[in-house]
Amino acid sequence: MADDTAIAFRDEKVAAPPMAAHVRVRHGLRKTKNWVQLFKFCLVGSTGYAINLAVFTLLAVVLDVHHIAAATVAFLVALANNFWWNRHWTFKAGDGHAGFQAARFFVVSVLAFLFSLAMLELLISGLGVPKVLAQAISIAAATPLNFLGNKMWSFGQGR
Repeated sequence: MADDTAIAFRDEKVAAPPMAAHVRVRHGLRKTKNWVQLFKFCLVGSTGYAINLAVFTLLAVVLDVHHIAAATVAFLVALANNFWWNRHWTFKAGDGHAGFQAARFFVVSVLAFLFSLAMLELLISGLGVPKVLAQAISIAAATPLNFLGNKMWSFGQGR
């Protein structure tokens, strides 16, 4: 009877029920393309990371700007670099509408930034971690959120 249901299911051209999240994750982890994209994302992110830390250090340490303001400016400076490289190289999404991708990339990046900003504040004010080390840790902690959001939404198949 299960086979009859499957045939009727195909004949009616009804969409298959959605896969459970854990099944989708398991399938995704098995695809080499996803690992290559993650590697590329991390390479692009490392340039943004270096830009971010350089700007943050200049502002927070050299110019004694408050760490929240310094982190915000550093984030904005690195954002354009990361968008361009991720759009054209990591996800090869140059055929999609740049404006929509930029808006989505910005939303994902801001959400990841807010997470990292909360961590930064906790590390500096709550735990007394030195500013630049706290910034480095908080950015690294936000990277998985950033990757998943950009892969699945900013530059995803539904673009």
